[in-house]
Amino acid sequence: MQKYFLAIVPEGKFQEQVTQLKWDIREKFQSKYALKSPAHITVKMPFSYNEAKEEKLFEKLQGFIAGHRPMTMNIAGVKTFGSRVIYLGVEAGQDLFDFQSDLKTFCKRELNLVDELSDRNFHPHMTIAFKDIKKTQFQNILEFATEARLTKDMSVNEIVLLKKVAASWVSHKKLSLKDV
Repeated sequence: MQKYFLAIVPEGKFQEQVTQLKWDIREKFQSKYALKSPAHITVKMPFSYNEAKEEKLFEKLQGFIAGHRPMTMNIAGVKTFGSRVIYLGVEAGQDLFDFQSDLKTFCKRELNLVDELSDRNFHPHMTIAFKDIKKTQFQNILEFATEARLTKDMSVNEIVLLKKVAASWVSHKKLSLKDV
């Protein structure tokens, strides 16, 4: 069994800026866990799937995703989940929430995947620090990340299937949303 998840993964300059922020947080505050994946917005939590059937998984997902239109969103502001996660906020239209809800149903019915609590309580965000944040550094990391002032208006034309390789997540296959 192999681990996968589905996400919106920005490319280009914004990906570089968020990655640099995560590296800076690692260097300055020794919080490195967020570097185990590219900057992303999760739309389906990690799941296990038979790697031998990966091509079939890709085909089924592409068939589903191709039935949905591209979306737009704005990434701005630094927020937290309590004192354990620091993330960039995501402002998105109802289309993202509808897509995620449809994806959750599709994965349960067609792929026999478990409906995770995080799938049911979808809150789009882009994590920049979590898990290994020292309590004494939390506020400092929050202020540091806020000072970066990262923002991006983004058109989403694809969803990425990420795969766990060794101890990190890599963008594995891109799944295209329907052209308008």
